[in-house]
Amino acid sequence: MIVIVDYSAGNLTSVKRALDYLAIPCTISSDPHKVLTAENIIFPGVGHAGSALRVLRERGLDAALKEAFGKGTPILGICLGAQIILSSSEETDLPCLDLIAGTCPRLALSDPELKIPHMGWDSIILRKPHPVLRGIAPDDEFYFVHSFHPRPRSEGDILAVCDYGIAFPAAIGRGNLIATQFHPEKSGAAGLRLLTDFAKWDGAPC
Repeated sequence: MIVIVDYSAGNLTSVKRALDYLAIPCTISSDPHKVLTAENIIFPGVGHAGSALRVLRERGLDAALKEAFGKGTPILGICLGAQIILSSSEETDLPCLDLIAGTCPRLALSDPELKIPHMGWDSIILRKPHPVLRGIAPDDEFYFVHSFHPRPRSEGDILAVCDYGIAFPAAIGRGNLIATQFHPEKSGAAGLRLLTDFAKWDGAPC
């Protein structure tokens, strides 16, 4: 059973709808015990990093996610969930979850024709093979909507990049954790393939 973490940060229904379409058993929960006992965890999110972190701590979900990561449960972070797994974010003074060392800067674009937030469909370039990304084809596009982006301290944690004025990490990962800045649940067939491969993943890296 996949547990979709509920910390009042949006897009939960979209993720569940995509998994239901794929006939993948899942539930939405704000219960730390259910997160800890999940077979797989999806950590989605949209909104403000500071608000999200406060709710995570109020519900005890921050500790549950850290413990689940430590014991090897496969975890997929999405959008905001790909940002606050890092050590810090320029969007808030609160410390983030620090599951992967790094920070989350605002998109800094020199081209005035490019708008922030980065919103819409874009392709990604794979940097490293990963079991959850194995179904991605070179011409696949994914749906983005964000003003900040993940920046892991180690280049080795970058799995894929997207070029939007700058090349920013579009997928990052370490061990049993993978996270995407784009929304697979809103990315059509390519996103559904990614969710299918995540549901099959045992948390082992390549």
